[in-house]
Amino acid sequence: MSAAPSLYAVTKEMLVDGKLLKKESVLIDGQAFSFSRGPLSIASLEEEWFEDLRDPQSAIEMLRRCKPKPDLFTFCQRIPETEPRYEYRIEWDSLAVLPVSTYEHWWNKQQSRASRNKVRKSQKAGVELRETVFDDAFVSGMVKIFNETPVRQGRPFWHYGKNAVTVKREFSRYLFRECLIGAYWGGELIGFVMLANAGRFGILGQFISELKHRDKGVNNALIAKTVDVCEQRGLRFLLYTDWRDTTLVDFKRYSGFEEMRLPRYYVPLTRTGALALRLGLHRGMKAALPAWVRALLRDTRKAWLEWTSPRQTGAEHQAADVAQ
Repeated sequence: MSAAPSLYAVTKEMLVDGKLLKKESVLIDGQAFSFSRGPLSIASLEEEWFEDLRDPQSAIEMLRRCKPKPDLFTFCQRIPETEPRYEYRIEWDSLAVLPVSTYEHWWNKQQSRASRNKVRKSQKAGVELRETVFDDAFVSGMVKIFNETPVRQGRPFWHYGKNAVTVKREFSRYLFRECLIGAYWGGELIGFVMLANAGRFGILGQFISELKHRDKGVNNALIAKTVDVCEQRGLRFLLYTDWRDTTLVDFKRYSGFEEMRLPRYYVPLTRTGALALRLGLHRGMKAALPAWVRALLRDTRKAWLEWTSPRQTGAEHQAADVAQ
């Protein structure tokens, strides 16, 4: 007879929406599961991008024994497993994914001509792309980029206003699995990528450049260098957030990203969780709103940010990011 799965509570500090928060977690068979806060408590595998869930049924049984018990448990299949393997309630994650074979194939076959020209433009402008290290000089460059503007892509920017001590503390936590790629102009850091290694694929973590250098095609050059690094490290896919995020969909498409739909499973653990699942509240109140209401709220937020940030509007930020 196999041993009963282990279960004990821990408290961890996690970076959530740009802020370090303490979250309760439990360890089940050596895997950490964290609980969301709010009216609906949802448990998920803490490292779901970086590890496969070993035994869903064992995790469900043990989560039901937690006190307090989470209302829902959600887990997903990782890239590139698009075919459902389990019979739990399924919804689909829509991700922007770039299949990586060789840099040459990406350069000639996957990205658009406009994107290719942007990379050439960056080379002519003297932008240098290289792998770099997380030292004080790099952190200083990060702070400079973060504090350029309080608004990006029509949204308040999470990392605006942070000093070097805070940035170093928050972004040094996962360096053990990250590769840093810097874009330099005149010896100055003007953009960077923090590429996380998830085993089968890479994840574009922090991906940002200075808006004042948008005429140099910095973001396109960073993508090009990231594809090259993925090939070198044997990462067969590159993940870049949600495909449905319309603010950057053109940039993703021109750079060779395509939609990949992966199954996400939801398992109710309480009556509240079952009711929330039936009413569609498990993805949050915002997702439960009609599309036209979400669009109205998004436009209202954008207009407010443009009015309160007259020097560099959200529209300009969005256009700059998409253009690159």
